[in-house]
Amino acid sequence: MGFYDDEETAKQYIAMAEGYDGKLLISAMSKHVPDGACVLEIGMGPGADLDLLLERYQATGSDNSEFFIDRYRNAHPDSDLLILDAVTLLTDRKFDCVYSNKVLHHLNGDELSLSLERQHELLDDGGHVMHSFWKGEGMDEKHGLKFFYHTEDQLHSTFGSFFEIISLVAYTELDDDDSIYVLARKRSADDASSC
Repeated sequence: MGFYDDEETAKQYIAMAEGYDGKLLISAMSKHVPDGACVLEIGMGPGADLDLLLERYQATGSDNSEFFIDRYRNAHPDSDLLILDAVTLLTDRKFDCVYSNKVLHHLNGDELSLSLERQHELLDDGGHVMHSFWKGEGMDEKHGLKFFYHTEDQLHSTFGSFFEIISLVAYTELDDDDSIYVLARKRSADDASSC
């Protein structure tokens, strides 16, 4: 059983994450992703960012933790939720944007590249990705979870293989410039969404 599937540890995470959300990320994203667009959130956790996304978008939440999916669905029975692994993203649906807030930092370099390649496939032409990471170098392991830190140059190189980077910005979440977000666009002509 994974860290986020265990009710006790998932509840510890919920308490720790209280008061943190992706308002900054969603505000930056909204300058490029129009209201009403179909957005997939990877790693929705307790759903704070999904709630914010739903204020603007047709948002689909996803997580690999059945605990988080069930918890959110119990509170929001009509919600659109998928159980997805952040690397394989096994769905045949298409989206205008794929979003995550401090989720893809659990992936090593190869897994991140595979995830971005799969996200590229899930996006409609002209679609966007918006992802945040912890800034730095190396890797930490806490409670059996791996946390990979990234520099601007690393993210520019990794995302640049699949996307045209619009913004790559360092920002503060806990400490000065401890985080980075990447907003990027699929290299293709604009096309209508098929969500």
